[in-house]
Amino acid sequence: MRHIRLFFLVFPSIIGFGMANNNVVQSDIFFCYGKLNPLDVKGYSYVVIESKNYTIPDVKKFKKLNGKVLAYISLGEVNSQAKHYNSLKNNTIGKNENWDSYYLDLKASGTSQILFTIIDQILADGYDGLFLDNIDNFCSFGFQKDQKEEVLQFMADLDARYPNHTFIQNAGLELLEKTFRLVDAIVVESVATDFTFDDNVYKLRSQAEYDKYIRQLQQIRRKYKLPVILVEYADTRALYDQIIRRIDRTGFLYFIGSIDLQGIPKFSE
Repeated sequence: MRHIRLFFLVFPSIIGFGMANNNVVQSDIFFCYGKLNPLDVKGYSYVVIESKNYTIPDVKKFKKLNGKVLAYISLGEVNSQAKHYNSLKNNTIGKNENWDSYYLDLKASGTSQILFTIIDQILADGYDGLFLDNIDNFCSFGFQKDQKEEVLQFMADLDARYPNHTFIQNAGLELLEKTFRLVDAIVVESVATDFTFDDNVYKLRSQAEYDKYIRQLQQIRRKYKLPVILVEYADTRALYDQIIRRIDRTGFLYFIGSIDLQGIPKFSE
């Protein structure tokens, strides 16, 4: 069982004063997979970034201006542009066309060992933990649904190897019964919103679907005593405001950005 739990710091000089030029309220957690100047990211309790974009001195800068800094890693896929793609490209079993990434075969000999080598290198750079992506790939309707036991074993081994680090699970709600003791929070994407890849349209989810989803997440929060973090996607200030009106009442932590998560969020008028 993990002995740490996600908590949120307070930065009174920054929180509540808005971000960039968008006049939006800064949330407690920040996601960006693009390359940023670390000095431009300030006052967050948790920052999730792509480790290939940053040096050890960069990580120190992020940590000086924020709370904990977590590195992104997918346990289900490897992107063709990832630093470690060549190490894992022969351990894949299909392609995710939406993201130009390839599904990992956790059953293949050596996949877990390669992943742990990558993780050891990442955490040696000073990160406080990891954001574990694509866990839903291993659920009933996921591409790797036959590898559920493998990902659960990997997460248990990760917890045993790094008991004092912070791990946030992305999606994979049906696995929480087995993983809730191994992670410090759960992220759920597109609860209030419903981005569609076919036409690249940002929009709200239907009220009925949203209400049902929120009830499920509230039950999960009560049952597992885990913080729930919503990640929503918007392109305009009007949609941003609609999202805020919905999720503010839930008490869930949240982050709102563009679908590619490549920079500091900006919303057109």
